[in-house]
Amino acid sequence: MTETQRKIGLLVCLVTIVLAILDLQIVSAATVPIARDLDPGHGIDSIPWLVSAYALASAAMLPLYGKLCDVVGPKRVFTGAIAVFLAGSALCGAAQSMGQLIAARAVQGLGGGGLMSVTMVVIAHLRGPGDQDSGKGATAGGLVSGAAMAVGPWVGGLLADHASWRWIFYVNLPVGLAVLVGSAVALRLPERHVRRPLDWAGAALAAVFSSSLLLVTDWGGGRYAWSSPVVLALIATTALALALFVRRQLSAPDPVLPLSLFRVRELRLGFGVQAVLGASMTGAIYYVLVYLQVVRGIASSAAALYLVPMAFGLAAGGLLTGPLAARGWTARTSAIAGTATSSVAFALLAATTGPDTSLWLIRAELLLIGAGFGQLLGQLVVLVQNAAPAGRLGVATTSVRYFQTLGNALGTALFGTVLTRLYADRGPGGDVTALAGLTGAARASGLRAFVDATGVVFWSGAALMALATVLALRLPRTPERAPAQDGDRVAA
Repeated sequence: MTETQRKIGLLVCLVTIVLAILDLQIVSAATVPIARDLDPGHGIDSIPWLVSAYALASAAMLPLYGKLCDVVGPKRVFTGAIAVFLAGSALCGAAQSMGQLIAARAVQGLGGGGLMSVTMVVIAHLRGPGDQDSGKGATAGGLVSGAAMAVGPWVGGLLADHASWRWIFYVNLPVGLAVLVGSAVALRLPERHVRRPLDWAGAALAAVFSSSLLLVTDWGGGRYAWSSPVVLALIATTALALALFVRRQLSAPDPVLPLSLFRVRELRLGFGVQAVLGASMTGAIYYVLVYLQVVRGIASSAAALYLVPMAFGLAAGGLLTGPLAARGWTARTSAIAGTATSSVAFALLAATTGPDTSLWLIRAELLLIGAGFGQLLGQLVVLVQNAAPAGRLGVATTSVRYFQTLGNALGTALFGTVLTRLYADRGPGGDVTALAGLTGAARASGLRAFVDATGVVFWSGAALMALATVLALRLPRTPERAPAQDGDRVAA
């Protein structure tokens, strides 16, 4: 590829990242108008599935996308994922009922699983000679991710208020078509001409495991009690699917997620840090918004604007990695600095959050959390890609996103359980949902108990990021690319 083609290719990738993040943010900001329009009587009850259907399909596809990149080449997988995503977007815009929209969101998620993960594989192939460790693409990715997080809810609200909600999905079509044209013109990526059989059984087991785990964390303690037959059956399914998946990966001639990757120290630790990061981001985003709405009485649309400082911090952290890399900072150094910064920010948030905490202080702490996250998101991908065995770049890269998704799910369950259990022990009524109906002294006592429980959630986030710092410190100072595995030499 020429230098011009590389620049066009990077621009295509950055637009794809924006497309992926904006879709999640825009839809979350307009779920209520959508539900009221499609099903005025019962649509509100189906809102969780608008998010869950996309997340389940996306997570289920991640392991397969990585393997496909290594088997047929990243360009075909990249364009295929975008095409499926656009088809799902068109179906979403044309939906006439909540059932149709949820099904279309699942189709959209099948493609959406590759928007972020496969894009990072493409970015790795766009590095020019001598640019192996610079992480310029990851830096730019962090910048546009932060910008998309900042403007996403605002764009969603604007479209929902002043245009039909269907444009939330239709707006993806011209952008996605431009991405497809740009990739066809500029991308010249290696293709695989020696075909290898895909581990369809392993991919199916990974999909069952991911989906059942996400349903456990989504339904457990909320829609169903943790001891309910539904949740217990899902937990049993998750455990059985995981056991069968591990067994399959040990016996399959060419597994979809080779367990040999975990023998590489950088990969093992990098996946661990990414999973912890995913869990902590849940606490930073969701429970700060819950605190602002429940304790401070801020409307949901206004509360979302408090994430803007975190988004700016994320973008700034991503931008700083470039100049710091020029001064000798490695991906390991960025990982240590990012995890430590996030841990301190969570601790400050936990120590200072109260019923009357300055909202500007909360904004500053979210800015600091974002700065820590910004040093991690792109650099962890670079670290994993540099250590990936030859022929395993796709699997290693998409695994980063996969473990972040699993971390998000587990973080949701962990923090939600901590909050509800602590409030049940200390708050009046014994249930967080009863807080809205309390008045007078009972409400003041309930708010105090809720603030205390939220503080423990933030302390838990600080502890998780401290654990991530320990993992980052164990990364080798002079990483070396792992040798090719037996099956990899066939594809090389």
